[in-house]
Amino acid sequence: MTQPLPPISEIWVYLSGSPLLALVLTLSAYWLGLTVYERSQRNPLANPVLIAVVLVTVCIQLLDMPYAKYFEGAQFVHFLLGTATVALAIPIYKGFASLKSRMGVLMLALMAGGVTSILTAVSVARALGVDASLVRGLVAKSVTAPIAMGIAERVQASPTLTAIFAVSTGILGAVLGRYVLNALKVTAWWQRGFALGVAAHGIGTSRAFSVHPEAGAYASLGMGLHGIMGAVLIPYLAGLWG
Repeated sequence: MTQPLPPISEIWVYLSGSPLLALVLTLSAYWLGLTVYERSQRNPLANPVLIAVVLVTVCIQLLDMPYAKYFEGAQFVHFLLGTATVALAIPIYKGFASLKSRMGVLMLALMAGGVTSILTAVSVARALGVDASLVRGLVAKSVTAPIAMGIAERVQASPTLTAIFAVSTGILGAVLGRYVLNALKVTAWWQRGFALGVAAHGIGTSRAFSVHPEAGAYASLGMGLHGIMGAVLIPYLAGLWG
């Protein structure tokens, strides 16, 4: 004789305690965000990462799910973050012939953008009397999240807080970058892409790829060079600034 199915409440209790729920929630939220992004004709205001973050935040609040429990499932996506960052070297390699002819001006732009990013964040935070631990996190957030978290440990900042700052910076850059660059009358794809890669990290690079392949290649270069330079120089500069 067939045994009756357990009550739906018992099934939910099992699912809510499983890491699989957090993984499904994360992937589903991003899929919904990507769907909205595509149907809006890739409008930067409909950034899929931004939509996914909002949806996941609302869901875990409604489910009363502790972040530690959520991360047990989401860590599988987190594990792929570093791999995805390294994989961006492929478009750089394919377009290296055009990249190397502009390397001088790109390095100048990289140094100007990197220093400006740190100085503005730290100066505003100190002017507002922000706690020193938060200021250290703002110093480290200037590069893409996986590298920023490593830098955070070296400058005695919270890796989690630094990751939040880095992702927030990426989202804002991906959403607002188009309008800022249009206002500045920057039209060349390589210039727009490099600016997004330096300022908005991985999320900005993803946005650049969705718009134009040349912009994506230069965004990858900008993000990668910024990450390498930041990993070397930011801990040193943080020590000088105390």
